[in-house]
Amino acid sequence: MSTLTVTQELPQTAAPAADLSRDVRRAATRGVLRALGWSLLTFLLTLVAVLLLWVGVLWIFQISPLIAKGPVDVWNYFFTVPAAAANQALVLGNLAVTLGHAVIGFIAGLLAAIIGAGLFQLSKGAEHALMPVAMLLRSVPLIAMAPVIIMIFGRDLWTVAVIGGIVVLFPALVNISFGLKSASAQMNDLVDVYGGGAWSKLRKVAMPSSLPAFFAAVRISVPGAITGALLAEWLAVGGGIGGSFGGFISQAQFTALWASVVAVTAASLVLYNVIQIIEDVVLARMGMHPQKSV
Repeated sequence: MSTLTVTQELPQTAAPAADLSRDVRRAATRGVLRALGWSLLTFLLTLVAVLLLWVGVLWIFQISPLIAKGPVDVWNYFFTVPAAAANQALVLGNLAVTLGHAVIGFIAGLLAAIIGAGLFQLSKGAEHALMPVAMLLRSVPLIAMAPVIIMIFGRDLWTVAVIGGIVVLFPALVNISFGLKSASAQMNDLVDVYGGGAWSKLRKVAMPSSLPAFFAAVRISVPGAITGALLAEWLAVGGGIGGSFGGFISQAQFTALWASVVAVTAASLVLYNVIQIIEDVVLARMGMHPQKSV
């Protein structure tokens, strides 16, 4: 009799659990779709705002059309003039070189930031010793440091990595360090109770808690890496978008100059918003909220 009763009750207790699991999955899916929709809407509004700002600045300051080019001029340069195909190949080829340089600086700066933030979390002495160095790198203009960097590393990819890494390093280091310290004291106390040390706290508590800060660091590092690549090309290695600016100006190719600026700006906006979309989707699935940059 008791066996029959248990057998009959099992489906009744399992059904609410299945319904709850299904509701949780639906809520997570709705959260992901909502985050994705807001990210796409933000991206479109950003593009509209940039176009309005571009046109508004040209109109307000009444810059000569011989120098200043608007959206229509850039569109014609890319798509309607007889040399449109050659123009696209020129600008997109330069853009590919710049993005390659940006990847080098992004990886160098972000890896240095992750290692530095982890070291600061494990050792307060290391933080007190090395954080002033990072602040020094942040405060000194790169144009002033460029001759020394070029003299040490030469005009090759090492200089690209150093300049791009410096641009990326400080904001990423601050954000990741802040995220690693955001774990609650109760979670760290729990690790202490089970005999864990500083490394266990870093791996099991600080790193998962710092995920929003890590995404914020990646998000702001993408345009920073592109800026670093442009600086390295302009000051040291040449090539790419940054290296082409001087030639366009000296040859009075102002439409090509503006088209190059538009191309690198568009790439920066697209990459930034792709990271934003990935961040929103991942954090929505994990029930976490994005963090504003420090």
